[in-house]
Amino acid sequence: MAHPHRYDDRDVLLAHVRQIALELPSAKERISHGCPNWFTTKTFAGWHAHVKGSHDSDLLARALWFLPDEDERDVPLRDDRFHVPGYIGHRGWLALDLAHHLGPQSRSTFAADDARGVDWVEVAELIDMSYRNNATKKLVAELDSR
Repeated sequence: MAHPHRYDDRDVLLAHVRQIALELPSAKERISHGCPNWFTTKTFAGWHAHVKGSHDSDLLARALWFLPDEDERDVPLRDDRFHVPGYIGHRGWLALDLAHHLGPQSRSTFAADDARGVDWVEVAELIDMSYRNNATKKLVAELDSR
C-alpha cells in the first residue's frame, strides 16, 4: 500500500531544504513513506517526522530530520525546536521543526515569508553534517574539494 503524500511542493521551507540537500555531491531525492528523503547511497536527510507515540501531531510536519555527529547530539536537544523523532530517533537522528517560529495556527498554511524566521546557515550546517555522516569517503572528499 502506497503512503499518502505528507508534504506540499508549495511549501517554501521544503523548497529551501530541497535546494540545500540537492546541491551536495551525487545527492538525489526520493519519496519514502509519503515524504521527500535525500540520499546518495544512504539517506542523509528527510522531510516530515513523527512525534513519538502520536501520528496525529503536526508538530514535525514541516521538519528536517538529520543525523548529527554522535558527540553533538545532545546539544540541539537543549533547544525546543529540536526533537527526537519517532521510528528513527533511537538510531541517533534528530528533527528540527522549521515552522517553530510560525506558531500553531500557521503550521499547515504556506506563506511566502514563512522562510524568514529560519536560520538557513544552521540548516545547511545540519544537512552538511548529516551528509558527512552518511555519504561515502569519496563523496565527502568531493564535497571538501569544492
